[in-house]
Amino acid sequence: MTVYDVLVIGGGPGGLAAAISAKKNGADVLLLEREARLGGILKQCIHDGFGLLRFGEKLSGPEYAGRFEDEFHSRSIAYEVQTFVTAILKKKDGFLVRAVNRQGVQEYRTKTLILATGCRERTAKQVAIHGTRPAGIFTAGCAQHFVNLMGQMPAKRCVILGSGDIGLIMARRLTLEGAKVLGVYEVKPEPSGLTRNLIQCLEDYDIPLYLSRTVTRVFGTERLTGVETMRVDEEMRPIPGTKERISCDTLILSVGLIPENEIAEELGVPLDPKTKGPVCDNRFMTMTEGVFSCGNAMHVNDLVDYVSESGEIAGAAAAAYTRADRRLISLKTDDSMLYLVPQRLDLSGGCGGLTLYFRSRESLTEGTLLISVDGREVFRKNYRNLKPPEMERLTLDTSGFGLTEQSGVRLSIVKGGDRV
Repeated sequence: MTVYDVLVIGGGPGGLAAAISAKKNGADVLLLEREARLGGILKQCIHDGFGLLRFGEKLSGPEYAGRFEDEFHSRSIAYEVQTFVTAILKKKDGFLVRAVNRQGVQEYRTKTLILATGCRERTAKQVAIHGTRPAGIFTAGCAQHFVNLMGQMPAKRCVILGSGDIGLIMARRLTLEGAKVLGVYEVKPEPSGLTRNLIQCLEDYDIPLYLSRTVTRVFGTERLTGVETMRVDEEMRPIPGTKERISCDTLILSVGLIPENEIAEELGVPLDPKTKGPVCDNRFMTMTEGVFSCGNAMHVNDLVDYVSESGEIAGAAAAAYTRADRRLISLKTDDSMLYLVPQRLDLSGGCGGLTLYFRSRESLTEGTLLISVDGREVFRKNYRNLKPPEMERLTLDTSGFGLTEQSGVRLSIVKGGDRV
């Protein structure tokens, strides 16, 4: 049995970038993918807007994935498709991975693992909507699969619940294919998608967006015939007397994404309740030695460019991994931030370059990120137009912060600019 240095689980943009990076750094790599083709969710994302940061041009999802697939194959990296991981056993010298594919039950040995398992959509069962269970209720990703890959139209008159990016993109896509999108309903007082998608997908096509309003009931026996919507208060509770019934044949759900981390949980990897992904250090190794995470399995990213970047960091770190005692300190936040990745900083081997990903809890036209060590301010940066749906990325040189294993590091966002 071949023993690999790095085994990557997941063949989407994060997994491809991780495998390529590990191979570049001299590792023997194997990638396992459960679908029949590499590329992940990008295979069905035929709209453009991918790769602006990495390649400086607008690419469709398949085009972006194709560039990584070409490099992946050019480096002769081993991979298996239609392969489902069923168990991972921790061994003294690494891991034993059991999987099932067309050849039967397979076993692979590896020194390190990279979890690049992506994320999944919340389904109708995870949204509290009263009514029957008629046909015509889809997640946005499922509707996208029907239209873009199968050439099938799931809707004629539809309502979209949730203003996530996939929902906004599908509002435009369905309109272009001849459906009538009656409106996008968002329970929060602010939209959840990127500003560019709000403009390009809704405003440009005169599709109405209803904030602080949600779907509370569905109607229909065999096929959906309508939905009931209601306004909600500040606590997101339906307001009596605000019911409105809308006739439609389809309800599209775009109500959030959840990192896929069943494998991580089975390995006993601690998860961050804020990101729903593994707690990681600055090299994206989890709190379980030899297990790394990247992409949307670690936290849900806005841009695929950042998914690829995290895969490259994890791949290089996994290739260079040798078991050694880590010197971890926590990066703590307050209520001003929705989350911060990474959550730990490993001082062993130096940590001069640190890449942070974070989201503000509230929308601010002017805000300042403050970083303090043991109560002493060591860094500040002003931002304009901070928004919870739009993730921020920051690269720091921490060599001058005077960090030790006893250091207390705290990050916060305050309102205003240099006045604070």
